[in-house]
This record gives sequence, structure tokens and C-alpha cells, in this order.
Amino acid sequence: MADPRCKGRIRLANEADILHAAEQVFARAGYAGATMADIAACAGIPKSNLHYYFGTKREIYRAVLTHILALWLAPADSIRDDNDPRTALADYIDAKMALTASHPDASRVFASEVLHGAGEIGDILRNDLRLLVEQKAAVIERWIAEGRMAEVDAHHLFFTIWAATQTYADFDIQVRAVLGRARLTRRDHERATTHVVSLILRGCGLG
Repeated sequence: MADPRCKGRIRLANEADILHAAEQVFARAGYAGATMADIAACAGIPKSNLHYYFGTKREIYRAVLTHILALWLAPADSIRDDNDPRTALADYIDAKMALTASHPDASRVFASEVLHGAGEIGDILRNDLRLLVEQKAAVIERWIAEGRMAEVDAHHLFFTIWAATQTYADFDIQVRAVLGRARLTRRDHERATTHVVSLILRGCGLG
């Protein structure tokens, strides 16, 4: 008999490949325009194999969104009481910028979902995301009270960081058009990251 642990690893790997393919399809076609056949073709598997892992398009869409949110929330771990404010915020912004470069389709799927009313993840935004931001905003407010950074609105600081970082994925076409690029290079992303980090830190009195 096959080792159950090996079978489990294979299943997880296959699901990851399917989610990556689905992410690309949803980013280009939107939820309404995407089909299970498109996702299977992008993943390079028969449609019947796709249904073995995910029964419906909605099921795979929610799995994609859940994965994206996990990616987006993880970088906030750097914002904690025992960290230096400048280091914490720089690391957070750097991680968010890295995600726009490595997972641009994920950002576009998330943006599309929010623009269409967040019907699938509204509960997560109102609960998990809100709780996380409240916790991290409290850390920033304590830093401010201790005189470790300038007085800023902690909640709106997050909105500013999200907007400044995710624009390089969500509005990639606009950025490339203005810069005259066929695609954004690694150097472009490095320059953008340096700019966003510097701008936010100066606004927080940490520059």
C-alpha cells in the first residue's frame, strides 16, 4: 500500500498547481468568465481530474481567495511590540511589494472580488482582516504614544500601504505604459520598493 503521507503530499502539490492555474484564469477572465474547462486546461489536467479535487467553480474560487488572503496577511507578522518601528514597517512594505512582483494575478483576483462587492470573502474581510488590522493598529498606536514614530492614523496607514504596493500588480498596464516598458523588470520593482518604503517611512517620521 502507498504511504499515506506520500499520498497526502502529492494531493497538496496537485491542489497547489490547480490553485495557481485557477488564479491565472480568474485574473484574466473574472469569476463569471472563467470555466472549469479553462482551469483544467491551464493546469494541464483532464477536467475530470479537476473535479476530483474541487467539485464546483465556486469551491475553487473560494480556495483561491483564501490562499490569497493568507499570503496578504502573513507579512503583518513583522508589526509587533518587540520590533523596531522602522524595521517592522520597512519589512512589511518590502514583503507586500515582493508579493505584487511574485503573485500579480493573486492581487488582481483579490481586487476584482472586492470591486464586485466581496460577495465571497466579505465575511473574512469583516472578521479576520478587521481583527488583524485592529491588533496591528494597536501596536502602531503604542509606538506613537511612546514617541517612537510620528503621529499618524494607524488604520489609514494600512490603506495607504495596500494602495501603494498593490498598484504595481493591479494597474501593471498603466505603470508599464507610463514607464515605456513591455514588462516591469526586477530593477523596476527594486526602484519602486525603495521609493514606497522611503515615502511611507518619512511620512511616519522614520525616514
